[in-house]
Amino acid sequence: MLDVRGLAFAYPDGHQALFGVDLHVHRGERVALLGPNGAGKTTLVLHLNGILAAGAGTVSVSGLEVTTNNLAEIRRRVGIIFQDPDDQLFMPTVRDDVAFGPANLGLRGDALDTRVLRALEQVGMDAFIDRPPHHLSYGQRRRVAVATVLAMEPEILIMDEPSSNLDPASRRELADIVRALDVTVLMVTHDLPYALELCERSVILSDGVIAGDGRTREVLADADLLARPRLELPYGFTVV
Repeated sequence: MLDVRGLAFAYPDGHQALFGVDLHVHRGERVALLGPNGAGKTTLVLHLNGILAAGAGTVSVSGLEVTTNNLAEIRRRVGIIFQDPDDQLFMPTVRDDVAFGPANLGLRGDALDTRVLRALEQVGMDAFIDRPPHHLSYGQRRRVAVATVLAMEPEILIMDEPSSNLDPASRRELADIVRALDVTVLMVTHDLPYALELCERSVILSDGVIAGDGRTREVLADADLLARPRLELPYGFTVV
């Protein structure tokens, strides 16, 4: 599903963010991407739908290489849900926000209405379809942001810190939504318990290279592996 080979990237100021990253994600997997601030996680994610272009190496989605000529199809296949839902919600109503992407692909009429309603039903927000997004709670806006991406029917869903700023009930509701989705998920998170709850596999990115890759329970139980990139489990939380 997702194939990253030898990906390297330096910003114009000379800062080298990635040093030959190899990452392979299979169809249907839910994978947590862990790492400290500055590890290169955001840089890696922005390559996956062509927001950034590789300095070296390749990125492919279902066999289609991420290149300028393929950007429209790549961005349909790879949906990114940003950490702050307000970065994605800018239309007058929930309906308009969820319809925005499919409408820009040319979907119209009943087909568009069906696509919007189905996406909102997947996140339990169909009853709010005519509400202004800014009238919703933070957790509700997060779910609508997920719906805006699901409406594009992506093959890969990338979630950037999905549990941040959520109360316990909203956190649980979002986890239930993610588990019910029939889509490949790459979840960027500092929330190690959430990674354990939702992702069977975890990849650690540190200083622009892959520092660990394995079953989440085994990764989080390895104190030495977590210590090197300064990752810590919450106080009192143990992995058995």
